[in-house]
Parts: sequence; C-alpha cells; structure tokens
Amino acid sequence: MADDESGEGAGGGDASEGRGGGKSDANEGRGVPDAGRGRGGADAAKGGGGGGAAAAKGGADRLSSWARFKHTPFFPATVIVLLISAGAGLFAGSYTFAFANPTPRNIPTAIVTTDDGSAVRNQFLTGMEKALNASLKLHPYPSYAKARWSLEEQRVFAILRARGRGVELDVAGAAGATVAQVLSQAGGKVGRASGVPVTVRDLKPLQPGDPRGLAVFYISLAATIIGFLGAIQLSVNAAGLNPAERIGFNVAYAMLGAFSIAAIVDWGLEALRLPFAESWAILALTMITSGLVFSMFNVLFGRWALLPTWGVMVILGNPSSGGAVSWPLLPSLLGAIGRWLPPGASVNAQHTAIYFPHHQHPFPFLVLGGWSVVSAVVFWTWRHRHPGGRPPRATPTRC
Repeated sequence: MADDESGEGAGGGDASEGRGGGKSDANEGRGVPDAGRGRGGADAAKGGGGGGAAAAKGGADRLSSWARFKHTPFFPATVIVLLISAGAGLFAGSYTFAFANPTPRNIPTAIVTTDDGSAVRNQFLTGMEKALNASLKLHPYPSYAKARWSLEEQRVFAILRARGRGVELDVAGAAGATVAQVLSQAGGKVGRASGVPVTVRDLKPLQPGDPRGLAVFYISLAATIIGFLGAIQLSVNAAGLNPAERIGFNVAYAMLGAFSIAAIVDWGLEALRLPFAESWAILALTMITSGLVFSMFNVLFGRWALLPTWGVMVILGNPSSGGAVSWPLLPSLLGAIGRWLPPGASVNAQHTAIYFPHHQHPFPFLVLGGWSVVSAVVFWTWRHRHPGGRPPRATPTRC
C-alpha cells in the first residue's frame, strides 16, 4: 500500500509538473511579443531624445564653466582689478578737476556805498569784473563796519571801498587763501592798467606755520580717512563685537585719534595754534561720523562697503570741502555740495574755530550730526546684517 501511495504521489506530482510546465511555457510564449514591444518603444524613445540630451549637455557645459569660475578666488580678484582700475581714474580725475585750474566763478564781495569816490570805485570795479570774467557777486553795505561784520561772518570774501583818489581792497586769507590770492593779484593788475591807486590789505592773515592754509585741510583729511579705516579694522579684526560695542569702540578711537591729531599739529609741530578743546571736538565728531558712515554701508553692502564710503568721503567729499581750494573757485557742482558732506563741514568748522572764533556757525555741526545720526539709525535698524557679533550664551539647565 505504501508503494501504491508513493507511486500515485509521484505520478500526481509528475502530472502536476506537466500541467504547470505547460502553463509556464504558454505564459512565456505570450510574454515574448510584449517584451519585444517594450524594447522597441524604449529604443524609439532613446533614438528620439538623443538630440535634445546632447543639446542640454552642451548648454550645461557652457553654464557650468561660468558657475565654476564664480566659485573660484579668481572671480572676486577680477572684480577687484576692475574696481581698482576705475577707482584710480575717478580718484585722480576728481582731484585734478577740482584743484588743477582754480577759476573764479562766484566771489561774494562787499561794497561800501558812499558818495565820496564812487566814480573811482566804479571804474576799478569795471576793470575787476573784466579781469575776473564778471565773477564778483556784489553786496552793498552802507558802512564799513557792517561790511567788516559780514567778512567776519564769512558771508563775503573781500571789502571794496573808495579811499581818497584810490580804492582799498580788503581780503581775508583765512577765509580762503586761494580767493585772497586771486583778488590781490587781479586788484594790482587792474589798478596799474586803469591808473587807480589800489591798497590791498589782508584783514585775516594765515598763521605763520601754515602760510598756504593747507593745514586745516590736512587734519580734516586725516580725521576723515582714519575714521572709516578704524571702522574697517573693527569689522575685520574685532568681528566678535556686537553692534552696540562696535559703536562704543568707534567713539573711543575717535576721541583718542582726534586728540593725537590736534596734539601733534599744535604742540608737536607748532604748525597751527588751535583752540584745542573745540578743534579736538570737531576732529572727534568727524572721525565718529566717518566711522558710522562705513558701518552703515557695511550692513547695506557687506564686504563692498568701502566702495561707497570712499566715493562719498574721498572722491567727492575731500575735493569739494574747500580746504585746498576755496569753494568760490571750485566747479559749480562741487562748490554747491561740498558744505553738505562731512569733509566740507569739518573744514568749515575748523576754519571758523581757528580764525573766526566769535562767529562760529551751527550749520557744519548740524551736517556732521545729521550724517552721524542717519548712519547710526541705519546701522542699528539693519544690525541683524552686521557681519560679526557673538552667539548668545546658552542658558544652563538645572538637573
């Protein structure tokens, strides 16, 4: 019986295998055409998309070369080369444009209107306007005392009045050395040509240690440049400072740096006799303003902040400040905007403090203060973009 059951099982197994084998063969036979159709479709798709893939690969290669270049150190180096080249030309051009050929354009001049000698005075005026290309802007005053007050207020650069058979031309070298020089030279030539005796007096001469009147320009230039260079150094070498700490150190180096400038120029070199406290304050405010201007541009433009700072303070601000060439001899645009920029405000405040101590004006201080406040507000508002600072301390957990 066991053998029979075993035989039936074997036979049954063979039969089952036979049936299963038949179905499997049938299925395999039906699957071959389907596989053929699948391979045919894939080949067709592969053949149709070959051209587009090649074109996409070529475009990707072209884009990847530029993308790779942008992520190499050669990209910022190339940008810097181009910017430095343009900046060199702008720097030289701005100073040459302002200083190379100072030309009288609009010189405010006081005229003392008296009946005595009016004919001689008018004859001399006609000659002066021809010699200076009609660049005198005349302001009549009924007395010499009022004209002198206007000169002390730096509203006019010269006073003209009749004296006997000639005229007297009073200038103020401290208000503008180049303007005083132009007027003095032109007055002598016109007097000789017209036969009118001319007496030229300098009512506000420059100090003996600064005969050309450039020391004020130099100390203001130093305060301006060192002001933003200090802010750059804080940004690079003290990047861990928080925004408030950075402003505090800006004030600190401005106070010490301004003291150093004033002490060397006055006590060390004896080039200028300064009203020390006032000049120190002006220089410190200039340095604070310059540093805050860079800090403002730092949060707005990041690592390129030096470019707008240099443009505003050095390329545009210093040539138009009136320190090297007085504003009546500057090109019209520079003469108009110079007093609204920090370097021009600093020069004006220093000139007045040194040579016109009883006639100081609030305007230069308002300009410096306005730039400082606006720069500080922008810097503080966007302080989250400040490139530095320290991460907040972790709060310890209690076990």
